[in-house]
Amino acid sequence: MANKSIGVITFPINKNGIMPLSNLIDVMSRLCPKTHLITGGEGYNHFQNDPRLAIYNVNHTDSHCILKRALKFLVIQLQMAKAVITSRHDVATWIFFIGGSSLIIPLMTAKIIGKKTYLLLAGSEKKDADTAYYLFSFPMKLLISTGYSIADNIVIYSASLTRTWDLTMYQDKLLIAHEHFFDLKALTVTTPLLDRPPAIGYIGSLSEVKGVLNFSQALPTILNNRQDLHVLIGGDGQLRAVIAASLQEGGVTARVDLLGWISHDDLPGYLNQLRLLVLPSYTEGLPNIMLEAMACGTPVLATPVGAIPDVIIDGKTGFIMDNNSQECIAENVIRALNSPNLEEIADAGRRFVEENFTFERTVEKWKKILQSIE
Repeated sequence: MANKSIGVITFPINKNGIMPLSNLIDVMSRLCPKTHLITGGEGYNHFQNDPRLAIYNVNHTDSHCILKRALKFLVIQLQMAKAVITSRHDVATWIFFIGGSSLIIPLMTAKIIGKKTYLLLAGSEKKDADTAYYLFSFPMKLLISTGYSIADNIVIYSASLTRTWDLTMYQDKLLIAHEHFFDLKALTVTTPLLDRPPAIGYIGSLSEVKGVLNFSQALPTILNNRQDLHVLIGGDGQLRAVIAASLQEGGVTARVDLLGWISHDDLPGYLNQLRLLVLPSYTEGLPNIMLEAMACGTPVLATPVGAIPDVIIDGKTGFIMDNNSQECIAENVIRALNSPNLEEIADAGRRFVEENFTFERTVEKWKKILQSIE
């Protein structure tokens, strides 16, 4: 890795993708002299002046017209393929990250010119296609499956995801690693759990795959059971107006703060206001917000999706609920808040993050992976 750079490619991303991409860039910058990044949207805006990077911007605007969306998707891939060719003398390895499995043209281009290619899966992109693309679901799944077949290796967060994400047929090319690490001086306990006001919350994308609408619809039952409880919902996304309407319909608007986007600098302060963070996702990879909450001594209640069960053991390092139905969410929020061991569970969660998600440990794992394939 000393003489050749590593390249990272993502579909144009929004604010939610900045932190995982930033972590991956930090790791790769430790392993090579200059990282090449092909991205767009908030990704380009955030990294365009980073001296560690050679960055290529991909313009992207969404459209409601099916034909225009398909054409723009093709144009984006051609722009990415051109950037891959431009950097061919410098980059030996390309890592396709957020949305990367469907980027068939740059993936094939990298393969044709003799580059190593990795797909780093941040989530189940096939499952995301069912909720995010609707009419495009089948062709997107076909593209993603093609990407799995073309790539030299597929990197996932946990071996347990092999069956969950329908990757059994690619078993021989699967590798285990992640881009997660945390500054535990910034993400720390500033308010002991029992000194916090009685509050629960959700922080993340306000999108269908996150199950946040189910959470908002469960709040009337939860708040009726706990008259002292307050709720924070942080994040932005296409469901914001729908969630606001749901809160209004449920008569709980006065007890719920719909905060909008929360910056990473402000995140520890909000997490230290909560006695429980709820993650009712339909699908996940290894969610940053779960680990950030645990680092701040905030217990997490989550669905058993993605690599979450590798981190949260019910009643030990957090809480697991069977599904994200309104009834199940309400029942388990009350169960978690009434746990006599809540403080011990919060302490165990923080220790788990301290022991497993350091920068050096993450870098060493990627170093071994990249060197083993050379």
